[in-house]
Amino acid sequence: MLAIDAEILRQTGTPGFGVTAGGFVVKPFARLLAEKLALARALIGDIDLGSGSLVRKILELSALEDMRTWAALGAMYENSFASSATGEALGRIGEELGLPRPFLQATGKVKLTLTGSLPGGRTEITVPRGARLSTPGGHHVATEETVVLSPASPERTTAVAAFYPGPSHNLDPAQPAQKIDRWNRADPAVAELDAAEQAAGAVLVTIAHTEPLRGGELRWPDTRYRELLLRAPRSVWTVDAVRAAISLVPGVRQVQVRDGWGGLDLNQSIFGNFHFVERLFGSERDLASPYYFTVLVAPTPAAIWDGPDGLHTAVQAAIEDLRPMGIFPRIERAQEVGVGIAADLIVQGLPLPSGSRAAVNGSTAGVALRQRLLDRVRPYVDGTGIGIPVRAAEAIWALMNEPGIADVRDLRLLRYPPGFDATVAGAAPPTTLQGGQNIDLQANEVAVFVDDFSRLQII
Repeated sequence: MLAIDAEILRQTGTPGFGVTAGGFVVKPFARLLAEKLALARALIGDIDLGSGSLVRKILELSALEDMRTWAALGAMYENSFASSATGEALGRIGEELGLPRPFLQATGKVKLTLTGSLPGGRTEITVPRGARLSTPGGHHVATEETVVLSPASPERTTAVAAFYPGPSHNLDPAQPAQKIDRWNRADPAVAELDAAEQAAGAVLVTIAHTEPLRGGELRWPDTRYRELLLRAPRSVWTVDAVRAAISLVPGVRQVQVRDGWGGLDLNQSIFGNFHFVERLFGSERDLASPYYFTVLVAPTPAAIWDGPDGLHTAVQAAIEDLRPMGIFPRIERAQEVGVGIAADLIVQGLPLPSGSRAAVNGSTAGVALRQRLLDRVRPYVDGTGIGIPVRAAEAIWALMNEPGIADVRDLRLLRYPPGFDATVAGAAPPTTLQGGQNIDLQANEVAVFVDDFSRLQII
């Protein structure tokens, strides 16, 4: 067998198999069959092993079963590590680390209807993405897109997602306690609606929940879950442990844990007058004074920051047992900067109606196309890290991936003033950057996508 193995290796040039320095290498079918054919010739001698031979067919079947065994061994090996495990094996590794695979958020749709006349000369009511709704049973959901209601367009079916993950938010409207029928008045996102209803003295927007929310019983996919496990700390009282715990709090989009914002104070007179190995640069910390570290949190659009059930309180509770004794968190909210896009679109191969530019953009097909383009850009903008600039080239690349878009001309990024209103289209006039210019963000700023397609024009 050793001689045959050496001969097969010389003929095929294939390396060793099984556990190697580069991982587990599965022996392929061709190598298994070649070994069996060579062994048959060595033991039996002159034998017909052609493609139509019965002995060859038997050897091929045997090699196929051996290949399946090798594949199973390879899967067992790969499922032993978080970097390569999949499915149930990855879930068991996570459970051993104390991080069971989290649930997804249930999703569904509700219909919003404008009733009555708008007061004070208003022409429309805007319900921004992330506006919180609730049920009589205390369940929380949020809108997944911005909704604009007007007398000309009084109804809109909009996507919603549960704020808290898990099957408990697979809300069934047939059960009175789970029917989505009210707004969460503590949410600043519904301030415009509150003001309009107070001025009108009546309810202006009604909520119709007829289809159950689904998907809360599903778990995170392998890719997302693996990233969590690879970032998970193997100890407590560390920055990684604090960051991992905060990232799992519902309503947290991104988080950074920082031990002070600044660096060396070059303006102190003592700087440059000693060797760092000889003495401390600054005075020792007063042990009687508490020491703080900064937790910078970028919330999701549906998160409510203040209040006893707010995100600030939830983050503080999540890290209470993870912070070192005597060291306290200073939890801060990242400054949200609204980012929109404006561009001229060249479309080919799509069934758009003929007519003027306004008619084409206002048609059902034109509106659907522009909405799909926003859906492509949103993951990039909302996924940009804290302090990371938003790049025009990335937005162009996302738009060009939509089938039917032949060219994107004069793309401009729109920067809205910082603050909550920045995430609502029309709340404040944006600054239009020159074509191709990026939006630079400060260290405590995070980009939030403004889903307004009115500035995308099909030409």
